[in-house]
Amino acid sequence: MTSTTDGLGATIRSWRDRLSPGAVGLPTGRSRRAAGLRREDLADLAGISVDYIVRLEQGRATTPSVQVVSSLARALQLTLPERDHLYRLAGHIPPADGTISDLIPPGVRRVVGRLDDGAVAVFAADWQLLWWNRTWAALVGDPSSVSAAKRNFARDCFPLAADSPRMSAWPVTPSGGKDAVRAAVVSDLRRATGRFPQDSRLRGLIEELSSGSSEFAALWSVGTVGAHREDHKVVHHPTVGPITVDCDVLTDGDAELKIVIMTATPGSEDETKLRLAAVAGGAGQMSGAPDLSDSRPRAHNLSPWH
Repeated sequence: MTSTTDGLGATIRSWRDRLSPGAVGLPTGRSRRAAGLRREDLADLAGISVDYIVRLEQGRATTPSVQVVSSLARALQLTLPERDHLYRLAGHIPPADGTISDLIPPGVRRVVGRLDDGAVAVFAADWQLLWWNRTWAALVGDPSSVSAAKRNFARDCFPLAADSPRMSAWPVTPSGGKDAVRAAVVSDLRRATGRFPQDSRLRGLIEELSSGSSEFAALWSVGTVGAHREDHKVVHHPTVGPITVDCDVLTDGDAELKIVIMTATPGSEDETKLRLAAVAGGAGQMSGAPDLSDSRPRAHNLSPWH
């Protein structure tokens, strides 16, 4: 009889083997021995060490945390039934209705993966960063400089300390100003509490910001409910100079995924600068992710919405 541990490891391996590198934006050269993802690929995508992936698949790690399970489900592009199965194999109760999902549907992944002309990122309903493309990293800096658990736009808007790690490497000036953006994010988080009343991560984020930021607490007390949808911004890029972009926020389905797209006016000087910035930062990863257990100091950066 197959044990739960054996089932967990074998299932992760089978899902890894079925997922092609091209589906996650990795090269598919002939030098690759396996048709699916390598352990190193999955580790990078999920923000988990390669050694831990090995121990999971070999049954030597038997109790992955909820955070690890969630990261694996997202990296492996599981369906909701598959995600729930993974939670049960790991000994956890699957997320219930009323909680935020970090899963990006395969169709959405394919769509955002084709938007090479713009800087694109995908956030969960609580503004937790889930995915970004190379142009995003080239335009505003690689978010992988911040640990996966801390990649949250609301935290960037209301840093709890002067040296709090940020997700972007240089300033971006929104046309409406910082205050308007912060107010919009707070009202969007309040709306999320109505959509996902059982979500502990959202509840913890709001408690953390309310107790640590007087500005957040003041905005939260107003009770405004809304959504952050669009803006115009100037990215102060260190190589090509200021780039004016349109920033649109699209929401996908019941999960309230936020697809943020920054583009420049076609045929403009800003479009040329955006392309130059993408070339200058072409060495960036499709969606970098450090080890979740990595406690090394991170770069202290500015949010792309500031």
